[in-house]
Amino acid sequence: MKRIALSLAASLSVASPALAENVLIHAGRVITDAARPALGASTVVVENGRIKSVDAGHSAAVAGQRVIDLKGKTILPGLIDSHVHLTGDPGGDFRDEAVVTDELATLIGAKNARITALAGFTTVRDLGSGQVTGFALRDATAKGLIPGPRILSSGPAISIIGGHGDVSGFRPEVTAILDGQNTCTGPEQCATRVREASKRGADVIKITATGGVLSQQGRGLGQHFTDAEMKAVVDTARSLGLKVAAHAHGASGIAGAARAGVDSIEHGTFVDAEGLKAMKASGTAMVPTLMAFTGIRERLGKGIYTPTVEVKVRETIANVGKAMKAAKDMGVTVAFGTDSGVFEHGRNAEEFAQMVELGGFTPSEALATATTGAAKLLGLESEVGRLAPGMSADIIAVEGDPQSNIRTLEKVDFVMVRGRVIQ
Repeated sequence: MKRIALSLAASLSVASPALAENVLIHAGRVITDAARPALGASTVVVENGRIKSVDAGHSAAVAGQRVIDLKGKTILPGLIDSHVHLTGDPGGDFRDEAVVTDELATLIGAKNARITALAGFTTVRDLGSGQVTGFALRDATAKGLIPGPRILSSGPAISIIGGHGDVSGFRPEVTAILDGQNTCTGPEQCATRVREASKRGADVIKITATGGVLSQQGRGLGQHFTDAEMKAVVDTARSLGLKVAAHAHGASGIAGAARAGVDSIEHGTFVDAEGLKAMKASGTAMVPTLMAFTGIRERLGKGIYTPTVEVKVRETIANVGKAMKAAKDMGVTVAFGTDSGVFEHGRNAEEFAQMVELGGFTPSEALATATTGAAKLLGLESEVGRLAPGMSADIIAVEGDPQSNIRTLEKVDFVMVRGRVIQ
């Protein structure tokens, strides 16, 4: 009986939510906002998962406070990745879709959620998962049942029949079983899909405005939805208080999605002047996902992708960074997002160096895209992206100064999400 009691106690302790602590963080330097110079030696007071104060010097603890010594580090707001796929890993056979259950996908997602948080990304927008897997991860990390970032989840992307985001490449009977009930034709049916996503608990709506690189459909990267269908998606989402992210590679699809009023263009590979003007007029941000191109380049010609996919990979990788630079030069907002899952989770911060090298961002500007900029895109600017009283205690620590050397963000030494230390 004693052994059974001990076993039960151990299992309950594992299942118990991680609690936010009341702590003092002694830091060597503090970046409270990417656009501002760093502070010197400081103390960040965290209570009940929120920042109570950022004070000069290293103040002494009082009863009940834990002290975290980061005097040799720079602390800064937790990073935000606006485009991830936590429930998938890169490089698998596309036929794995037929054998990966929702249960297994959720466990894969739990693994990747922890890896992502430990890489310094304390908030993510998961833009494409199974009907329930992304929501399960979101709720589990929010409750502290598993370690991971704050998650906004779209569930399955809304797609056209036979296009990117629809299931293809299988026997008809297998396709019928795998059908995500996420496709639509015509404005009315597309509006219905948005309402269904909202009913399931989506935090954001994702549509595939154009063809995609890694799907088995070989019909190019041009516009998929009609302008009227995309307008119906956006208008319906707005009525439900939801933002819309549009996967888009081809120029006409980018321009059409921007005219419809989507909040962000994901990838934006072949954007042209018309598309950039439409994005600027609509306030549509670009999420360039440069690391996605790194992931597919690393796997090209190794028998990982089908010939159909390899053709599209070669079409896109010659254009890496051009759209992002054009967007920046035009004054279009650029928000940080990587498409992790196309490459290995945990490498997200490698995107920063590419933004600096290919897009002409300063380190501080690049950092802002993943803090204040991404927070605004996600509608979380009063919650995350800065270190200030009342904000969520989403805090990371690194060696050195990311405002002068952005690569310091590729190795994170400390992570706190919602006041919980991630280990």
